[in-house]
Amino acid sequence: MRKSNVIKKLGAGRGIYRLIFILCILALLICMTTFSKIYSFKSFRASNSFSNCNSLTSSCTNNHHVELTLDTVIQKIQHEIDILRQLPNEKVFGKQAIFLADILNLVESVQVSLVQNSEPRAILHSLSRQTEQVNGPAEYFITEEIRKYVRIKPNRLKKQNFMGANGTFTSIGHACFSMKSELEEFMDYDVGEMCNDDWRLAQKLMVHGCDPLPRRRCFARAPQLYNKPYPINESVWKLPDDKNVRWSRYRCKNFTCLARNSTAKGFFKCADCFNLTHHEYPRWIVHSYQDSNSKMTADILITEVLSLKPGEIRIGLDFSVGTGTFAARMREHNVTIVSATINLGAPFSEMIALRGLIPLYMTINQRLPFFDNTLDLIHTTRFLDGWIDFVLLDFVLYDFDRVLRPGGLLWIDSFFCLKEELNDYLEAFKILRYKQHKWLVVPKIDKDDSEVFFSAVLEKPPRPFR
Repeated sequence: MRKSNVIKKLGAGRGIYRLIFILCILALLICMTTFSKIYSFKSFRASNSFSNCNSLTSSCTNNHHVELTLDTVIQKIQHEIDILRQLPNEKVFGKQAIFLADILNLVESVQVSLVQNSEPRAILHSLSRQTEQVNGPAEYFITEEIRKYVRIKPNRLKKQNFMGANGTFTSIGHACFSMKSELEEFMDYDVGEMCNDDWRLAQKLMVHGCDPLPRRRCFARAPQLYNKPYPINESVWKLPDDKNVRWSRYRCKNFTCLARNSTAKGFFKCADCFNLTHHEYPRWIVHSYQDSNSKMTADILITEVLSLKPGEIRIGLDFSVGTGTFAARMREHNVTIVSATINLGAPFSEMIALRGLIPLYMTINQRLPFFDNTLDLIHTTRFLDGWIDFVLLDFVLYDFDRVLRPGGLLWIDSFFCLKEELNDYLEAFKILRYKQHKWLVVPKIDKDDSEVFFSAVLEKPPRPFR
């Protein structure tokens, strides 16, 4: 595991660099020797010709010598790192430090592998697997950074950490393996340098199931001339500064274009939600009618919902497509809302953040990053509509139920679908067995009576039922 401040305090000194070079060569030789010894054991282990070191005394003795040598190398490298930390930081050579830290990590990985191959399986912790099984995914990829990321990271102290694991098991989404070329392009960068301008590639990977993405060891790009955000009392209802967004890969290159009444902006969901003054400002505080004569609406106002649980709604999630207006309105009632979003055709995440609100960058593929029974409210609009598969909707709704506390509210806002599929979708919501505070179904008149709107406010009951 790399020391966080090695890079910052790397100093000069020829003698030190000679010793580092010698140690690295020694470490590599030991790694090569140890790997050859480990892999020579595989056929014996597979055939069950022996179960422990009692039947291979000489082999265990050799392993013991290798372990002692590894311990010595690790101690020497660590000693040199400690010396480097104390040197003046006038000259910084980050790549040398990264190389040294990687060598140390490699040696420690070999050390753990050797222990796992020599000890009986029964004494290993349940989260610690055989090296070839844990590191198997790494062999699938070619780019070195992704190989390093998915390998097990053993603990430095050779014992379980505070989480009860012998190492760190970094993960990637299962679909990453079917998007190998895209993922390797994403992980192809120079360590310690600027990342590529590839946010759209990253989002493509996420949307198609390569989620979570691996972490990277490069610096994310930022706008060239970032200005300080507007004060909080101005930012909520004012279009942000265009300079605070990277506009690459978007059709619109400024917020004025996004707020304009135009259909060629690169996205169709929430087409007017960047228009803060006309479209967004009245939402959830006054009813919006499809037809002024019929007075039909699927809208439910914030005050109507909060009056159901006076003083109880404090924190929640907005799982929708939008620019944070729901969170802005709820903040006026001292309710903190996290807005889940993704940048489909426009910088939704940046817009929410620049308004002084909290964006949560995630796709519908992910399990919600909240613990069980913690949220007071979940609101969703313009997202879970008639396009969604019924099985996927089940998984999403049960995940909503997981994070909502007993007595929490699920607010389904203007869900729309084909009229003939309405009953099927309503059954999906009814299966939660929530208390129905509000339940509205109205025709969607812009679709020739072929679609309907459905809105509801539902309360999670205490569990279990029996």
